[in-house]
Amino acid sequence: MESIRPVPRTLLRDRAYEAIRDAIVAGEIDPGAVVRDAELAERLGLSRAPVRDAFSRLVDEGLLESKPQSYTRVTPLVASDVRDAAAVVGALHELVTRVAVPRLGAADLTVMRAANERFSAAVSAGDVDAALRADDELHDVLVRVSGNRAAAATVARYTPLIRRLERQRFGEGGSCRSAGLHERLIEACAAGDVDGAVHVTAEIWRGLEELAD
Repeated sequence: MESIRPVPRTLLRDRAYEAIRDAIVAGEIDPGAVVRDAELAERLGLSRAPVRDAFSRLVDEGLLESKPQSYTRVTPLVASDVRDAAAVVGALHELVTRVAVPRLGAADLTVMRAANERFSAAVSAGDVDAALRADDELHDVLVRVSGNRAAAATVARYTPLIRRLERQRFGEGGSCRSAGLHERLIEACAAGDVDGAVHVTAEIWRGLEELAD
């Protein structure tokens, strides 16, 4: 559990949530493992209250499951859950892409290109964590520029379920999403081709739905 470490005493609920979520997504806490608020609170250097709040949020998001007075444990990886999440997140990415493309500036495109360069380098190096971070950075530009806070919140809620499976598949020798798809997306964005950008976005997320199969 390398990502479970003491955190600053600011925004304690959010910090506890992020640390536990990241440990689950990274596979540092195995599917089916029982988690205890007292144990994690000690590891994080927190009281039990923010950890309990984090547990509640993670249950809502499908990364934990809880039976009152009995246990709280990491949910198993269920392909149908990941497929459903990918369908929802993909549809929202298509939505924000349609809105964002006409609003993108040169600085936004520069950020996307730099993120794709990091993505490509990370894939070549076999660094799954860096690849997924760069992938998030690239797509987050479109989410941010769209200004759709509801879409942003929903994407943030369900993406960890998808990342969890992606990380496992890549760890088993699978391949990351193609940097070539990102290049096509960026080219369409730079050309102001809304339909083209949406089409590539749909292709990217369709691949993630297929990954769940």
